[in-house]
Amino acid sequence: MRIAIGTTNPTKVSAVKEGFEGLEVSFHPCSVSSGVSAQPMSDQETIQGAINRARESRLQKNADIGIGLEGGVIETDYGLFLCNWGALVYHMEDSPILAGGARILLPEDFKEDLRKGRELGEIMDEFTKKNNVRTKEGAIGIFTNGYIDRTEMFTHVTRLLVGQYSYKN
Repeated sequence: MRIAIGTTNPTKVSAVKEGFEGLEVSFHPCSVSSGVSAQPMSDQETIQGAINRARESRLQKNADIGIGLEGGVIETDYGLFLCNWGALVYHMEDSPILAGGARILLPEDFKEDLRKGRELGEIMDEFTKKNNVRTKEGAIGIFTNGYIDRTEMFTHVTRLLVGQYSYKN
């Protein structure tokens, strides 16, 4: 089975590979647009980005399954939370399989920059004085002191997708 992955980000590619561990599949990462803001600011926008990545990667790679993973931010009465969603597309005409993952509170100091459209990854690089946090531990890794990293967070989402797919088929 051919699995298209709607990104070349190493944390997300590793997450998909781990999520399908033990199954006879081949992986085909590709760079596709999320079709949403560079920094999604709601569950709805983050979900749509994941769906768009799943559909476009499946088409681009002529795969059996397309996987899209998208990170975003959601504003609540309690502050800004990191959110993450995944989509699995196997029949283009059917609704995608969806799954969401961990949520953690982000620093209040991030709110203004995020509202102005800056990406969380860029803000995290400045905050940590590191490069490419989004391709390594991610914000989740920084703010959980390494207990959960970005790959693990998206592996959980991928396993939720694979489990639902397995149940339906």
